[in-house]
Amino acid sequence: MTERVVVGGALCHQGRLLAARRSAPPELAGRWELPGGKAEPGETGPEALVRELREELGVEAEPLERIPGEWPLKPGLVLHVWTARLVSGEPAPLEDHDELRWLEAGELDSVDWLDQDRPAVAEIGRRLRAAHTGSHGGA
Repeated sequence: MTERVVVGGALCHQGRLLAARRSAPPELAGRWELPGGKAEPGETGPEALVRELREELGVEAEPLERIPGEWPLKPGLVLHVWTARLVSGEPAPLEDHDELRWLEAGELDSVDWLDQDRPAVAEIGRRLRAAHTGSHGGA
């Protein structure tokens, strides 16, 4: 069975990461995640991310790079996380979420992330802190 990719968007703006609180399904409600969703057949990760962020948050985003690694969600589903830049719009919880919060690097532990999002969130935190201190020596 081929795994279906779920894309998560690490949407960063002005040195902060967007966290979204789930409103459904019941077993996930109240916990926080990187917004996103399942890629449709034939869609690339970046294409799926742009579409999902438009549907879930009402924003236009530009995918930048994939965070190394992948995390199993349930049988047949695997999470890929991409960093993304907010291009236009103000994020709003349109689908599946009841609250959004912009978090600075030092605030990332202040919400209860879904387990599968934690490794990517930790990596984003490292990157935000590195960018903040200005010590990211080129590509």
